Amino acid sequence: MDIEASGFGRHSYPIEVGFVLPDGRSYCTLIRPAPSWTHWDPKAEGVHHIAWSVAAQHGRDVAEVAQHLNNELWGMTLYCDGWAHDYVWLNVLYEEAGMTPSFKLEHVRALLSDPQAARWATIKERVSAEMNLQRHRASTDARVLQRTLSLLGAAQPLHPAVRATG
Repeated sequence: MDIEASGFGRHSYPIEVGFVLPDGRSYCTLIRPAPSWTHWDPKAEGVHHIAWSVAAQHGRDVAEVAQHLNNELWGMTLYCDGWAHDYVWLNVLYEEAGMTPSFKLEHVRALLSDPQAARWATIKERVSAEMNLQRHRASTDARVLQRTLSLLGAAQPLHPAVRATG
């Protein structure tokens, strides 16, 4: 899972969420900023290239996104490489929606041995270059994470209801 946000600071909020499942199925959507979400960092926009006006006009309602994620990801554990930010932004989304996630978000490090973790950045950079992605977006970032895990031969969760995602 990956989340793009309005910034990196204290008042930032999610503007896009995406995930990729082991079967290759993916989901990505813009999130319409809630009226109380006002922080916007041009530096963050420079990274993800999503203008506030685009998120506001084309984004889905916060509650709709939270409900869709709950329906699709119920009982699963998803993995991200920016857990400190993504966890906070996911909570901002669910708090605004008045809901609780039906899934768990963990750091990808939980799947890696020490030698795999040491190679993570190098392999991820190589995967990004090989995939030649033109956009820094949530679902494409999730796909890079999934491919990197695969190349590292990372341990996959054993329980069938728990699926590693990008």
